Amino acid sequence: MVILSLRRYSREIEESLDRRQREFLSSEKGLRKPITEDIFEKRILISPEDLRVVNYRRSRPSAAFNPAALLRDNILYIYPRLIFDYYKYTSSIALFRVNVEELLNEVFEKPLETRIILWPRELWEFLGTEDPRATPVDGRIYMLYTGKGYHLEEGDELKYRDVLGFVELSPLNEVLRKGFFKIVQEGDVYLSDSQKDSAFLKIDSSKATMLTRLMVRNIKICWRACASIRDLEIYGDTLEPVLGLEDWEFKTGWSTNAIELSSNEYLVGWHAVVKSDLSYRNGFAIVNDQGELLAVSNYLLAPKGLEEEYGDRALVIFGDGLVKYGELLIWIGGISDYAIGVFVTELDRVLEKLKWVSR
Repeated sequence: MVILSLRRYSREIEESLDRRQREFLSSEKGLRKPITEDIFEKRILISPEDLRVVNYRRSRPSAAFNPAALLRDNILYIYPRLIFDYYKYTSSIALFRVNVEELLNEVFEKPLETRIILWPRELWEFLGTEDPRATPVDGRIYMLYTGKGYHLEEGDELKYRDVLGFVELSPLNEVLRKGFFKIVQEGDVYLSDSQKDSAFLKIDSSKATMLTRLMVRNIKICWRACASIRDLEIYGDTLEPVLGLEDWEFKTGWSTNAIELSSNEYLVGWHAVVKSDLSYRNGFAIVNDQGELLAVSNYLLAPKGLEEEYGDRALVIFGDGLVKYGELLIWIGGISDYAIGVFVTELDRVLEKLKWVSR
């Protein structure tokens, strides 16, 4: 029944979403400029050679990148995406810990003991578990990630999709529950061909507001929505575009988890792929607890130099962890699909670069 409803109802919901995004894109231009002002002066690299995986026969990954990050009691919990093979690029998600002061002063002990906690076990994540974003909730962790895999449709046809995966982790980082989000509206069900790059905002019991990146008819922009965490359903009538494309960009997406600045202001990173060189460049936005855009910056973080620009996918700084530590803002992301970059600046410097949006 689920397979039939996905095929039967996807067109109606997709058409509704497409109308919304095209109306949005026709009116929301010129908020940003094609300017990069990189304000992250301190940059630390953690390479795959700096890790030692302790619960898998192969202890050295080929690549470790695009990590989620949480800070607890001065310990950074970093959840990197690991790859051991390049033939099919199949990813897992792991965990290592490091003292934040030792990391910032570059005196942490290597190798960092690393444990794989999530790997492909379902058809919908068969090709990889990728790009996590972590949110602490009552001692547990809610993690969003990209499930890259297949879906069995009518006639036993395997349909490739990126879905928005969800996993609930125990305080010991054990998997308690796992699944993926579907879009529902008036009893209908829809899966975008690609949904990823998402973050929770306000979580109230089993309900949440969130930021998400949909691909609707080959257009990839940033959206907001309300969702049921219990049922893993995003309410289609609440999906609204938030951050669109400028003329010099191919796509945009949310880059990081959201940091609560006040009772109704959240700071989040975003990225765009630039047409001139296909680089991933990053900026910041402030949204309210419903995901509505309050302020946005130009690009404030971009790859530079050999170690950041050259890798399996060149010219990338991507996601996924954002941490506030005192007056510092720490962006912990992947660099060119092979290593982890730790980028540090003062929070006030970021806030100074934001342009407030009038609606």
